[in-house]
Amino acid sequence: MLTRSANAVDIHVGRRVRTARLAQRISQEKLADAVGVSFQQIQKYEKGVNRIGTGRLHAIAKFFDLPVTYFFEGIDKHPGKPARDSAMSAITEALSTKEGTRIAVALSRIQSAKMRRRIADLLEAIMKEEHEQARAMSA
Repeated sequence: MLTRSANAVDIHVGRRVRTARLAQRISQEKLADAVGVSFQQIQKYEKGVNRIGTGRLHAIAKFFDLPVTYFFEGIDKHPGKPARDSAMSAITEALSTKEGTRIAVALSRIQSAKMRRRIADLLEAIMKEEHEQARAMSA
């Protein structure tokens, strides 16, 4: 029997499903019920372990009220480069986490551009500090 490993497209589409699901605060169980699969299958889709068939992807898009093309956006930004090397992939990966989605939603609700910049500055300072600590520990 031929086994296949997840490819970059499966992983990208799965991350976009997860991002859409978390952005709309939908559980894996609710999405699974809506499209007629188990929540374990949704987990496999989101990880890119199982490929999502066209009919199922259409059902997922319809459930989220998104165009099917949403799931493929950004996939060809850097042809020939692994997806994880692009900035867009890093953003997609961050937004595919529960925390990343919470941060993005909260940030989008802040009216003050000045406050959003301050929050971005704070996050960058935290990243810089973590990077410096990691470098100090490995030296």
